[in-house]
Amino acid sequence: MDHQRIRALVERIYSAVQELEAMFLGRLFTPDGHMVGSIGECLVADAYDLELMPASNKGYDARSRDGKRVEIKATQSRSVAFRSEPEHTIAIRILRDGHFEELYNGPGHLVWRHFQGKPLPSNGQHQISLQKLRLLNQEVTDADRLPRVA
Repeated sequence: MDHQRIRALVERIYSAVQELEAMFLGRLFTPDGHMVGSIGECLVADAYDLELMPASNKGYDARSRDGKRVEIKATQSRSVAFRSEPEHTIAIRILRDGHFEELYNGPGHLVWRHFQGKPLPSNGQHQISLQKLRLLNQEVTDADRLPRVA
């Protein structure tokens, strides 16, 4: 993959967003939904040398070179949502310059335990704040992280 090209294309998307917001003061044009998810999956797959699964693969988005199933969560808001317990999770916050902030990189059970004893919301997704993910990330040992290659 061309790391620089991916980042440059993401930066162009956010540059267009900034232009639209400047033209229409008071309106937000924040990319969201599938677009953010897909951008995040591509950025993470590139940065951690992961093999992406077909879109909408149930339960995980990518596979590491050692076979670990990885759920990728990308956001621009204050939380991310989970439907089930992943084997491994990498959660990121996408930055406007095409880079990202790693919020969490570790075993899925550390995140999933946060939902124990809580009723499943009506939309079928548990929410966890970015602040909580950052705290949980501090519990992850280096041996339990997937190494970043780019």
